[in-house]
Amino acid sequence: MLERFLRRVEFSSYEDFIANYKLDVPEGFNFGFDVVDAWAEAAPKKRALLWCDDHGGEADFTFSDIRALSNRTANFFARIGIKKGDFVMLILKQRYEYWICAVALHKLGAVVIPATSQLTKKDIAYRNNAAGVSAIVALADAELLANIRAALPESPTVRHVVCVDADTANNADAAAASAAVSATAAAPASASAAADPIAGDFLDFHAEIAKCPDTFARPEGDAANKVSDFFLMYFTSGTTGMPKMVMHDYSYPLGHITTAKYWQRVVDGGLHLTISDSGWAKFGWGKIYGQWIAGAAIFAYDMDRFVPGRMLEVMQKYPIATFCAPPTMYRFMIQEDVRAYDLSSIVRYSTAGEPLNPEVFNQWKAMTGLGIIEGFGQSESSVLLANFEWFPPKPGSMGKPSPLYDIAIVNEDFEVCEEGIEGRIVVRGVDRYVPPGLFQFYYKDEALTAEAWKNGCYNTGDVAWMDSDGYYWFVGRNDDIIKCSGYRIGPFEVESALLEHAAVVECAVTAAPDPIRGQIVKATVVLARNYTASEGLVKELQDHVKKVTAPYKYPRLVEFVDELPKTIGGKIKRGEIRAENQKQQS
Repeated sequence: MLERFLRRVEFSSYEDFIANYKLDVPEGFNFGFDVVDAWAEAAPKKRALLWCDDHGGEADFTFSDIRALSNRTANFFARIGIKKGDFVMLILKQRYEYWICAVALHKLGAVVIPATSQLTKKDIAYRNNAAGVSAIVALADAELLANIRAALPESPTVRHVVCVDADTANNADAAAASAAVSATAAAPASASAAADPIAGDFLDFHAEIAKCPDTFARPEGDAANKVSDFFLMYFTSGTTGMPKMVMHDYSYPLGHITTAKYWQRVVDGGLHLTISDSGWAKFGWGKIYGQWIAGAAIFAYDMDRFVPGRMLEVMQKYPIATFCAPPTMYRFMIQEDVRAYDLSSIVRYSTAGEPLNPEVFNQWKAMTGLGIIEGFGQSESSVLLANFEWFPPKPGSMGKPSPLYDIAIVNEDFEVCEEGIEGRIVVRGVDRYVPPGLFQFYYKDEALTAEAWKNGCYNTGDVAWMDSDGYYWFVGRNDDIIKCSGYRIGPFEVESALLEHAAVVECAVTAAPDPIRGQIVKATVVLARNYTASEGLVKELQDHVKKVTAPYKYPRLVEFVDELPKTIGGKIKRGEIRAENQKQQS
């Protein structure tokens, strides 16, 4: 499969990789037909997806299965009026129906909007109206369905709601919706309501697709997609302000070949597990596109919630070949007896989403014999920087640039910074060529797009520096940099120092206002088991930081908390912590 899109698949060195990685993007490329159906044709029994949950559920799908089910689903969507260019929101957690629906919508030319089940009524209504959502496919969760019902009166573009497990859906409003919404939903359908599917019960996904044929002809003419058409749109996590709408075109899956094949090092025919809900961009990074193009099978663990010990049990039970998780989850698994689990089937561990602290790398390697290989990117991109196989990783470094992107670190004037000098990470040359995997624009926000795309560059908003060996080192988001007594302090270095102390499981380093220094360093800390907050422990942590990094970077304030505020995508909300710091000082 890779040979269909790459002129060369194997490379002898990183320099060879950079110079000779050439990706061919067919004009009418469609992931559903040209990858899923192509695998089904070439290898009908090849495994595509192995799914399990916390309640004994398990399902196994070949590419032939996914082809047939996605065809039924495409026919169903077409029957209810979904067409090329329509926006459809999928709120399915890690249910296997996500893969089926996404492939079906890709075949139709509709735009997929992944969304998390944690959305409130306000969140759902905002997304419906901001994107002009035509239909929602949702999991039969009582609270979620109540929120959807409550949002519908404020969502005029939504024509259909499709539910996975309709019996639960039809009873959920009485259990969880507000009294007014419940009364409306439960009222007998009038003649006018009968013509409006929203006024009646939600459509039953499995019952509906069972009525449809398992063949679906590739659209032609105006109904066929071009590679430049809208394909998938992420709503960002919204660490500050309202979420941005990140628009990707049909080349997006091909951009993730570098993510899956060359960074995660997925194995053709092997199981790959990325821990991610389908509502996060990390799902697109690790649970469908690049992995299937490279021939790997997806392992989907549909967990109720993340429990470190249970996660390790699942990793031991199933023969997973490659594994990817956010640093936070590695940090919590390290608190367990990792050596007690047989993880010998796993040949590669990787991480992205937030910077990997060196201490986490070192502890995991000591416990498993393998390091954690870091990559860096955004909802707006595929992997931008990574530790590729041809050079040894430096713990704490993001690695080196992907061959898809011309990456540099620049100052405020967009001049390239010298080695060791901090600056913003940018992708150059996007005024001439937008690489597959990089987003097209922020949907319906020309001002925000113009701010990000400037001087022929895409400005990531992240600050880093490059060492003499060409490795990139993360400093922080531009907004996260702390300016104390004339010093610029990146939070990541201080957080990494703190995490070397046995008392610290998680921490967030932010700026706190100070009348003399302007800002001071504050550490918000989650303690490990058997540690108790005290003034003595504060002093111990401060002294520890002074020993392992420049003394002026130590946290003058330390606050102990039970948990850190995080986005629905799992990233620490440093902006929220900074806002709370301001309140405490006012």
